[in-house]
Amino acid sequence: MMNKDRIYEERTCSNFRELIAASTRDFGTNTAFSIKDKDKKIHDISFIDFDNNIKELGSALLDLGLERKKIAIISPDRYEWCCSYFAISTANCIVVPLDYLLPHVELTRLIIESQVDAVIFDSRYLDLMSEISKNKESAVKFFICMDDNDYNIFEGSDNSVKPLNNKINNLLYYSDLLKKGHNLLDAKNSKYDSIKINNDELSILIYTSGTTSKPKAVMLSQYNICSNVSAMTTLIKHQDNDSILVFLPLHHTLACTASFLFCYYTGFRICFADSIKDIAKNLVEYKISGLVCVPAVLDIMYRQIIRGVKKSGKYVPFKILCGISNFLMFFHIDLRRKFFKEILDNFGGNMRTIIYGSASSDKKTIHLLNTIGIVMIQGYGLTETAPVISCESDKYHSESGSSGFPLYNEEVKIDNPDETGTGEILVKGPNVMLGYYNNPEATKNAFKDGWFCTGDLGRFGKDGSLFVTGRKKDLIVLSNGKKVFPEELEALLNKLDLVEESMIYEKNDRICAKIVYSKDNPLVKDMTEDQIHDSIEKSIKDINKNLPIYKYIREFILSDEPLIKTTTQKIKRHEEMAKINND
Repeated sequence: MMNKDRIYEERTCSNFRELIAASTRDFGTNTAFSIKDKDKKIHDISFIDFDNNIKELGSALLDLGLERKKIAIISPDRYEWCCSYFAISTANCIVVPLDYLLPHVELTRLIIESQVDAVIFDSRYLDLMSEISKNKESAVKFFICMDDNDYNIFEGSDNSVKPLNNKINNLLYYSDLLKKGHNLLDAKNSKYDSIKINNDELSILIYTSGTTSKPKAVMLSQYNICSNVSAMTTLIKHQDNDSILVFLPLHHTLACTASFLFCYYTGFRICFADSIKDIAKNLVEYKISGLVCVPAVLDIMYRQIIRGVKKSGKYVPFKILCGISNFLMFFHIDLRRKFFKEILDNFGGNMRTIIYGSASSDKKTIHLLNTIGIVMIQGYGLTETAPVISCESDKYHSESGSSGFPLYNEEVKIDNPDETGTGEILVKGPNVMLGYYNNPEATKNAFKDGWFCTGDLGRFGKDGSLFVTGRKKDLIVLSNGKKVFPEELEALLNKLDLVEESMIYEKNDRICAKIVYSKDNPLVKDMTEDQIHDSIEKSIKDINKNLPIYKYIREFILSDEPLIKTTTQKIKRHEEMAKINND
């Protein structure tokens, strides 16, 4: 019988130095990264070359006296981000990955609050670095620009061309530091090789997304993360020539652990999307076989597939072929990649696996992608758990709608379950954070008898898999004691063809919704807003027929403005409610 939480032999590491050494040893001259230069020409970087770059940058950082100091990274996804992350951490410094999409005032606040000693940044942030260099509250001593010092222009956030700002004290360049580190290593004057890593002390400081409150800084050790990466190797198998396209921001723990650390550790070639709008082109260009994404991206893929099939006039034959394919799969006859080759070719032809998390996804989306031959792997976790708590495997799928089984090296229990078995998810394990930085009260409140309190509600399925039903803070409790999970109703609304996204809330003990439609949706092209309203109202009545009365959606607000979200696309419910109450 298949061991559901450990299918493959574990590939273990305890810190990033061990992780990098294993990858360099096992994959050597294989391509670790494919990156584009300024002229959009693709260059391949081997595992050996990446290892050398890490040691060079790490040596230079140590030469600057930054051992055990905090170093922030502010940049979109790029090769230099990955090299900086490893160089900082393996040089026994503390890496602080910051969300480059935050407003400059917020980035400034986080840099000052975390008291970082250096910042490694993309040239688009030179103006911000110039401001911070003059801020007396800042502790930053070194500003390290990722772009070469022979660049004399960069594109600003407003798409204007601005001169490179050389008026920052202690402005250094990434390329110069690589050369300096190379020389130090050649002359055997580098401290890098003599550095010893304490697996259990603070190494990574990550800010949460802050959907309901001010972001907190999560303290993680290298062992927290490596124990998580090691456990994932028992569930997902690398195949020859596997490539991953990175487009989720790497400062986010899901993207960093799943699309960077895990994929690098298991031998994937890592490629970077040119932009969100270029994902489809990049999938074909790089012949991508894997993605790590959030449900919003999966929903876009679903809509593109269905619209494309309908446009071709082959929707009925497509549905029949889906039925035949699923029937054959029941007998372990897999012809999906032959049946749906034309669709898969639109994704580059090699798309094999998608890992998704951050929120629950529509079952029909997952079913369709599985049907056409893409293995869908759902995971669940938090920044505080480095991040994975539970995950499906590429061979065994848990109950439909679940987030897979808890990782083998973690304990998960449901606290104070109700009559349905639903309660708060609590976790113990080597992946659980050290605490919140400079916030002992929040750290104390996050634990109960040694268990980390996730703040998420969930239950176990019949097969032992974990179902996540929503956030504890978002749970709606009506005056009659009945409980309503907003995410459950939002999933039903988001299935509607006219609905782009939605948010469920309570008003006067009634369940209400804010519904967003998109003017770009071809279905609304010739409709007035009143017609859109009437069509959605009719659909809601149909939804209500299959719900208990206390869950009925009694009224809704219609808007064409996107909901307020974090940079990881989670709804900021408290801000949306303030907006609704003020309207």
